[in-house]
Parts: sequence; C-alpha cells; structure tokens
Amino acid sequence: MLELQCSNGSTPGISASPSEDNMRYFNVMILGPAQSPYEGGVFKLELFLSEEYPMAAPKVRFLTKIYHPNIDKLGRICLDILKDKWSPALQIRTVLLSIQALLSAPNPDDPLSENIAKHWKTNETEAVETAKEWTRLYATGA
Repeated sequence: MLELQCSNGSTPGISASPSEDNMRYFNVMILGPAQSPYEGGVFKLELFLSEEYPMAAPKVRFLTKIYHPNIDKLGRICLDILKDKWSPALQIRTVLLSIQALLSAPNPDDPLSENIAKHWKTNETEAVETAKEWTRLYATGA
C-alpha cells in the first residue's frame, strides 16, 4: 500500500493506493485519531477522481460503518472542501487530512446525520460512548 507523501515523509495514519483496475479510484485507510472516540479504529474509505478533477472535488465516502454527526449511514461526508469550498489547489492529501481532523472534532451544528447530531448535542458523553462502541465493532476487526 502506498503512503501519501508530504514534505516530511509520509502522512501519519493515512494511506491511499490506486486501484489496479481504475487509476482514478483509490482505496483509502485512515486511522482513528488519538484522544478521539475513533482511536484504535482503522477506517476504510473510497476516493474517486471524476473526469472534472481537479476542477471538481474528489468523491469520498466511508466504507467502514461509523457513528459521526457529519457522516451518514451511506458513508457520505459533510465537509466544506468536498462541496462549496473546493479549490483545484487542494491536494488529495489535504482532503484526507481534513477528514481525519473531522474525526477529532465532530461538528453537530452542520450535520449530515440529524439523529446522531441530536444525540451529540443532547448527551455528548453517551454519543461518544456509542462512537467508541461502533469503532470497536466495525473498525477494529474485534
């Protein structure tokens, strides 16, 4: 598997490798950030570069089930740089780092999953415990 490279070597906790069948399709793995409910998890994502790339944002979604207010049950991600804040100057590495950062800082005020966002706002402690449980169940192979 290829590690994404940055100026100081590889990007910790993120790897992406192009599919042998389609060089526009990448298999991505993001490790859950330390001190987050996703710590210890290995999350699989898919990233696809459309014909319009780099003028259009890549399509990215989680394949691993995750309990997060900004990620829906289909794995779609609510992140501004994947939508209206996209710039052709952004790199795939930047997108994946932003997704990893979103795992550290869920934003229930801009949700994609209304139920999870409501849970996060009304009982954050319980929502974090649910996120940890889902990480254990779906992202650790346990």
